[in-house]
Amino acid sequence: MASTMFSLASVTPSASISLQDNLKPKLKIGTSSQRAFPGKDFMKAKSNGRTTMAVAVNVSRFEGITMAPADPILGVSEAFKADTNELKLNLGVGAYRTEDLQPYVLNVVKKAENLILERGENKEYLPIEGLAAFNKVTAELLFGKDNPVLQQQRVATIQGLSGTGSLRIAAALIERYFPYSKILISSPTWGNHKNIFNDARVPWSEYRYYDPKTVGLDFAGMIEDIKAAPEGSFILLHGCAHNPTGIDPTPEQWKKIADVIQKKNHIPFFDVAYQGFASGSLDEDASSVRMFAARGMELLVAQSYSKNLGLYGERIGATNVLCSSADAATRVKSQLKRLARPMYSNPPIHGAKIVANVVGTPELFSEWKEEMEMMAGRIKSVRQKLYDSLSAKDKSGKNWSFILKQIGMFSFTGLDRAQSENMANKWHVYMTKDGRISLAGLSAAKCEYLADAIIDSYYNVS
Repeated sequence: MASTMFSLASVTPSASISLQDNLKPKLKIGTSSQRAFPGKDFMKAKSNGRTTMAVAVNVSRFEGITMAPADPILGVSEAFKADTNELKLNLGVGAYRTEDLQPYVLNVVKKAENLILERGENKEYLPIEGLAAFNKVTAELLFGKDNPVLQQQRVATIQGLSGTGSLRIAAALIERYFPYSKILISSPTWGNHKNIFNDARVPWSEYRYYDPKTVGLDFAGMIEDIKAAPEGSFILLHGCAHNPTGIDPTPEQWKKIADVIQKKNHIPFFDVAYQGFASGSLDEDASSVRMFAARGMELLVAQSYSKNLGLYGERIGATNVLCSSADAATRVKSQLKRLARPMYSNPPIHGAKIVANVVGTPELFSEWKEEMEMMAGRIKSVRQKLYDSLSAKDKSGKNWSFILKQIGMFSFTGLDRAQSENMANKWHVYMTKDGRISLAGLSAAKCEYLADAIIDSYYNVS
């Protein structure tokens, strides 16, 4: 073990002993099995009538661990909290806020929680695969209740730890059973995607997605890159409301994407984090997944209920694997459970019961759809007002209509890193450095102020 030597000088040996006694309670460094300063750990040397003692102090075994960089998304919230300016805006984290910019707990969630209390339900461990009632309704919500793939029992579903955990389990499945495959992810993509696949040791590369010239979809580049990928690659697709750009393929483009993936024998892997929250319609936001399933394609889907039910802290989601047969689905589910067991043993119960109650109770389900439409509608409203404010204030004639073409809670502004930093440093508007803003954290009252900040940063910072 590495050690550090401290020299302690004294004029007499007796003073040395006194000093040793005084230091005992103050400098307890070392293992629990040893006293801090046993006599034999002192090295004594006489020099010119003085006695010198060297004390060995153990250095941490973790000395070689470096400080990790701040999370690029969660770090935005930390900077926002430290800012004391009254005009500050947090447009970094994707969490819904009311017009007063306060967190919102859905009324339907409160009712579902009351049902849990009224029934006196316990807090026992769930099975490894999660709550059966949740797994049933989440698969039905994704594929459609009457979808043949469910009737044929071809979908393996396990409850996951929201979107991140569900992606991570699927990544572990890929790493274990497709060891020579890689996954293609969009450029850009959600910041945590790369972390997840890196940690799972799944090699990845990027396909073109965002075109900075048009602030739109680079569809030709996307198709070209998917075609060029090795046969049998996994292709990560955002089911709706692409994060961070807010740019989704059209229905016709989705068909062409499916054509290429099917022809190349690739495996589509959908990240569905915003079902119902993007357009306000659960069915419309699941149309891409359902179209691929209707073609008979095997695929993976990670789901999250953080956004559409506001269950951010409950960590509730699911991993779904659509297989070509019921037998294959049974085997895949057994391996998903095997992967989950050493990771987290079994998932949390509270959020699962909330979702099961909301989706499984007709009255609550109808109320949820109304609240989703309300939330999606508020975001569409501030998106429109931001566009109106930018168009009115910008006298250069720049076309800001790309903001209206985007969907969901995010907007890709086209601002670069330096311009995004100016937004925070000068205007107290906090956003990710890639130019993404969360419209869910914007109020109508703040749209003009945000427009001023964007115009100043766009034209005056290079």
